[in-house]
Amino acid sequence: MSKSRLVITAVTIEKRPVSEVARSYGVARSWIYKLLARYQAEGEAAFEPRSRRPKTSPSAINPETVDLIVRLRKDLAGQGLDDGRRPSAGTRRPGPAQRVELMPVDRLSLTARRY
Repeated sequence: MSKSRLVITAVTIEKRPVSEVARSYGVARSWIYKLLARYQAEGEAAFEPRSRRPKTSPSAINPETVDLIVRLRKDLAGQGLDDGRRPSAGTRRPGPAQRVELMPVDRLSLTARRY
């Protein structure tokens, strides 16, 4: 039995106070109130694991830009030119204001990161 199910059972069926249940299970009262609200709204579905993945990613690169980058990288690689992901041999390492390296995403480097 999951901790969330035990907590809900203690509060709803055993009619124990939330503060007592929080102390005995080592959880925050706010979490119990959140769980109770979810249980009342969804029933048994409240006990299913929830994704922690963010709903949006404001810093994500838009799909049109990704397509452009992929196309340009393939063109450059096909021509045997440097695709810009690493400095050429024998050159000085550029400062953070001069260059942004793109980290791998979907086998190509698309996420910006300063190095």
